[in-house]
Amino acid sequence: MSQVLIVIDQPSDWAPYYPSERVITFADYLQLPARPQRVRIINLCADYDYRAEGYYCSLLAEARSHHVLPSVRTLNDLSVPQLYKLQLAPLMPALNKLQPPEVPGARRVIKSFFGHCAEPALQPLARLLFDRFACPILEISLACDESWEIVDLHVCSHRELGEAEETLFAEALDAFSNQVWRPRTKSANTRYDLAILANPDEALPPSDAAALKKFVSAGRELGFAVEMIGPADYMRLPEFDALFIRETTAIDHHTYRFAKKAEAEGLVVLDDPTSILRCTNKIYLADLFATHKVPAPKTRILHRGDEAGVRRALVELGLPMVIKIPDGSFSRGVVKVHSEAELRDKLGELFAESSLLLAQEFLYTEFDWRIGVLNNKPLYACRYYMAKNHWQIYNHGTKKNNSGSSATLPTFEVPRAVLQAALKATRPIGNGFYGVDVKESAGKGFVIEVNDNPSIDSGVEDKYLGRELYRLILQEFVRRLDARRAGT
Repeated sequence: MSQVLIVIDQPSDWAPYYPSERVITFADYLQLPARPQRVRIINLCADYDYRAEGYYCSLLAEARSHHVLPSVRTLNDLSVPQLYKLQLAPLMPALNKLQPPEVPGARRVIKSFFGHCAEPALQPLARLLFDRFACPILEISLACDESWEIVDLHVCSHRELGEAEETLFAEALDAFSNQVWRPRTKSANTRYDLAILANPDEALPPSDAAALKKFVSAGRELGFAVEMIGPADYMRLPEFDALFIRETTAIDHHTYRFAKKAEAEGLVVLDDPTSILRCTNKIYLADLFATHKVPAPKTRILHRGDEAGVRRALVELGLPMVIKIPDGSFSRGVVKVHSEAELRDKLGELFAESSLLLAQEFLYTEFDWRIGVLNNKPLYACRYYMAKNHWQIYNHGTKKNNSGSSATLPTFEVPRAVLQAALKATRPIGNGFYGVDVKESAGKGFVIEVNDNPSIDSGVEDKYLGRELYRLILQEFVRRLDARRAGT
């Protein structure tokens, strides 16, 4: 169970607020003995400058393996405009949604309290900034000539607040400390806390509701306190020992930010951010396969404006040919072209989305193999058959996104060439949980792609192993957590 401590400079700093046994001075914090349980620190010292008490509070908290807000990295980033401005590009959509002023050259200064602000229109921006620069009070300076932009970010002290701001700050602090880091009751046999990130509104999730329930059940049998979390729980990650991502991943998506933060906080996370980075881009995978001699269909990378490259692809790959955008999933952004005219037409459409595309020879098969690989060992095997009257597993051209049937079988019944190809493809990526798509042709296995977040649906991938599949996946979390605890 975690303990939350609020660190201030001196007792008088807390006079405007209700007394709390969780509030201690920095001097008292220095004297705290080492504690084996989790400790969360909210650092409310007045001065966060380098070598000031606020800076040392965060520094010592990290040295003691306490989860602290703000972190030393946040303090360092916000102290140098060149550092924090490099991280503002993802916030542009939120800025662009703000109503422009009637007169150009307007300036606005707002305060964000634990990611909350008084103006509803600015709340999405405040939340995004808190996710990147988590600190109790952040002063945000905005300017607008043609469009709004962030011109300054400043960490504030609660001593600088007016009476109305003190009320907003107290409400935000109470919500943050009691809801975000709220303690959870555990049974006596609970060993670890596991968070499962999922989105119930996702159209094609990697696990359906029934499978998620089986993961929760299997986790509890293995001694986990399991909790389903969503995008709003980003700041709660330090509560947990492990994170299992069961939402379709992407680099420009909260799933990648969750994986990065979980890894930085010392959680065991599947899939890890490196695997997400490597698997979600087909350009990277194509180059990786070529470097490590992974058997794959003949492939060329096409560059926008490179006419010679298109002609070479036509000669080397022939027609029909498959064209892919680098970061599509579930067969999205993948087209088959039968003529040069169709090829050029589709290239025009897809190059509008990406400067690089992947061209691949077309290998006809009735089904694709999916080999589930965990920690570089085959875990399960499925045949995914093509959708009716279609060349892919998923047919997005229909209203219901029809998919083909499937058959699950033990890995020892999979052709050796298919298994070898799958394992060869995952080794240079990492030791995470992967789904490798392989086509079998003329007795050989050809890897199409490696998925970092493979599907586990009830009645499909678990058809052969049943509940044991869920136990085997979560047992890997236990193995890694035990090894970490033992220091091996």
